[in-house]
Amino acid sequence: MTQECVFCAIADRRAEASVVHEDETAVVFMDLNPVTPGHLLVVPRRHAAGLEDLDRVTSAHIWSVGQDMARALRRSRLRAAGINVLVCDGEAAFQTVFHFHLHVIPRYPGDGWTLEAESSQRSRALLDEEARAVRDAIG
Repeated sequence: MTQECVFCAIADRRAEASVVHEDETAVVFMDLNPVTPGHLLVVPRRHAAGLEDLDRVTSAHIWSVGQDMARALRRSRLRAAGINVLVCDGEAAFQTVFHFHLHVIPRYPGDGWTLEAESSQRSRALLDEEARAVRDAIG
């Protein structure tokens, strides 16, 4: 049995959320499990599982609203010193709710949340090959 999408329910006001902003296309609400105080989610009203499922107009609107929310977090009483904007697209990218959402995460000195990855410089030949693979897939 398929469970109803919780973000669709929030967008339709059938589930509880602390809404910050809403319009015809998007809803912004507080993340129930924030990594820092003020952590927001920007969600399209129309269900889209991931980034690839969004039409360009909705995608542009979601990112624009995300920018507005970042500005608001910096100007708010929360006094964000920085902002991370994050998309987790797919299970391998840590997506847990399969309704596209843009995280707008306010950052504070010493807040303890980190993004750490082990990386090493790639050879130009490998980078060129990967660039070709992406170019070949652009449609």
